[in-house]
Amino acid sequence: MSSLLLEARNITVGYAGEHGWQSVLEGFDVQLVPGEVVSVLGPSGVGKSSLLRVLAGLQTPHSGSVSLLGEAVTSPHPRVAVAFQDPSLLPWLNLQNNVAFGLDFARQPKVAADERKARVEQAIAEVGLQHATGHYPAQLSGGMAQRVALARCLARQPQVLLLDEPFGALDEITRADMQQLLLSVIARHNTAALLITHDIDEALLLSDRILLLGHSPAHTVGEWRIDLAQPRADRIDELGALRIEILKTLRRASRTPDPVTEPLPDSLELAHVPGRLHSHTA
Repeated sequence: MSSLLLEARNITVGYAGEHGWQSVLEGFDVQLVPGEVVSVLGPSGVGKSSLLRVLAGLQTPHSGSVSLLGEAVTSPHPRVAVAFQDPSLLPWLNLQNNVAFGLDFARQPKVAADERKARVEQAIAEVGLQHATGHYPAQLSGGMAQRVALARCLARQPQVLLLDEPFGALDEITRADMQQLLLSVIARHNTAALLITHDIDEALLLSDRILLLGHSPAHTVGEWRIDLAQPRADRIDELGALRIEILKTLRRASRTPDPVTEPLPDSLELAHVPGRLHSHTA
């Protein structure tokens, strides 16, 4: 990990309600560097998906700024790719053409036909679907459809991947396979990724850092760095203490605590795994 790729500063998101402006998310900051996976956890309604749209340039924040390599992001950027829980494949296009369709997105630089073909073929190979290039979405399983959605992102050669619960609708085995595929893609391309998820275990298995949003309006109430090497699936015991601490903080973040009877801790001690798991809560 080296230079800063994506940076968000003091992001505030909300809406105009009956009683004036209502903030949903306030004062959010994040930085992404190459090869890093950052997960954002939080209860429903704290603005996680709105935050992702802001980072992608699909939504303008009420205040704050987003920059990619020091340049402001105010609209969709060709070097930022987004994947949602719904693969959103076009049913009238086969697999190969659905992957290629990502190269036709607005503001995506035009590429020569031979480069376009090479990008699409490479992206399909990376997700292991060379055998199904002529298949249509109706012929694909849920896992295959998500692989196509990931390949569509990869064909654009992004520097940042923004992922909004992309594996939430998959069965456990397929989900685990997709998680490992995502990690391998990030490692190969040194891409930065921000993952929106409700799943603490998914965040623990995939992330270098975890941010937890909570309260109303939402803000970052906890941040943890995980230094355990990948793969982590067989190191559950080492992640157990951190999982409990995140769950406790998540439960508190789901409601407004009484500052007298239930103050949030200044820090979380993770003595079970010294030197490996680091945390900070606000």
